[in-house]
Amino acid sequence: MARRQRPCGLLLVLAAAAVLVAAGAQETCPGAPPRRGARVSVASFGGAGDGRTLNTAAFARAVASVERLRAPGGAELYVPPGVWLTGPFNLTSRMTLFLARGAVIRATQDTPSWPLIEPLPSYGRGRELPGGRYISLIHGSGLQDVVITGENGTIDGQGSVWWDMWKKGTLPYTRPHLLELMSSSDIIVSNVVFQDSPFWNIHPVYCSNVVIRNVTVLAPHDSPNTDGIDPDSSSNVCVEDCYISTGDDSIAIKSGWDEYGIAYGRPSSDITVRRITGSSPFAGFAVGSETSGGVQNVLAEHLNFFGSGYGIHIKTNTGRGGFIRNVTISDVTLDNVRYGLRIAGDVGDHPDNHYNRSALPVVDALTIKNVQGQNIKEAGLIKGITNSAFSRICLSNVKLSGGAPVRPWKCEAVTGGALDVQPSPCTELTSTYGTSFCTNSL
Repeated sequence: MARRQRPCGLLLVLAAAAVLVAAGAQETCPGAPPRRGARVSVASFGGAGDGRTLNTAAFARAVASVERLRAPGGAELYVPPGVWLTGPFNLTSRMTLFLARGAVIRATQDTPSWPLIEPLPSYGRGRELPGGRYISLIHGSGLQDVVITGENGTIDGQGSVWWDMWKKGTLPYTRPHLLELMSSSDIIVSNVVFQDSPFWNIHPVYCSNVVIRNVTVLAPHDSPNTDGIDPDSSSNVCVEDCYISTGDDSIAIKSGWDEYGIAYGRPSSDITVRRITGSSPFAGFAVGSETSGGVQNVLAEHLNFFGSGYGIHIKTNTGRGGFIRNVTISDVTLDNVRYGLRIAGDVGDHPDNHYNRSALPVVDALTIKNVQGQNIKEAGLIKGITNSAFSRICLSNVKLSGGAPVRPWKCEAVTGGALDVQPSPCTELTSTYGTSFCTNSL
């Protein structure tokens, strides 16, 4: 099967980013990959990059060697050029996984051999089905100081076999991610291509101090639930300079699911997302819908989305509980997007029938400014929840146009303000109090 080529638009984005970096004209996430004291190659542990040999044991031996070396500053596991077929493997602390130019870590399609792990405690079950879930292709738990980087090598999930099972309803358990790091800190993911994940691509969960930069994430638009980057119950996360074109939300910030997320109680907080370009049949930038642990203190800026269902989608539901607050989204460019903006309290399913129907989420203090959109079909929807109206929603300098007149805003159970918004904002966002908040928040 022919492999997908990197889109021309991505090359332009990366070239523009390189010019800006050279000019010193942009903010960037703090943190650089540490220098390691030793280096080993997966080829030295019986691995073969011929696209046919199964290298699961070779990767496991290589990671074990990295752990045993105890080199000053940790060690690097080098993946040479070639196609390295493998099943899932675990990383270790103080480790760099380095993919050379032309290196491909390719997931086996032997799904019955895929190990199962316990569901996340903040989800209570597999996200798709009751019970456990398949482990991610590259996995780690309880780690510190982990780097995944290289010379734009590829991590290929060969997800089509999993997508087909999902479409046919024959999945026995929830599909695996490409990369999941749990309860870990000091993580850098950079200069790698993630391709054709079975499920979500990059999933840091219960993590802190995470940097994801210069990453490309690709999957067909009809591939189910192939979210790009999903920070989940994690703090101090920075995502920047990425190109994402997948079958679901490009970026979605989460924090647990209904009663399980409420009980676990770990929010996603202090998250920065900047200079993201991409396309998706769903959202470019999203929060939710699993937000039961809360999401707060988020800045997303300099976003460019095209050919997408939603530019910005903030989503939750009755029974979620939790909160979404102190979120600022600015400097967004949209082209050929159905909804410019959607903030809704009726999105997403439930893990079981035991969720608390009285657990209403709080959505408060969202500022969305400097949004320019062309070829937009509908301005958007802001729909709160009865008995838990969304409050202090501020729209400023939001201008959406289309070849035909853009369908107007629809609002319900929301208060806030709007300044310089086209099409004209709904009346719920034109109160004196709301306009005052909006002015102050800017």
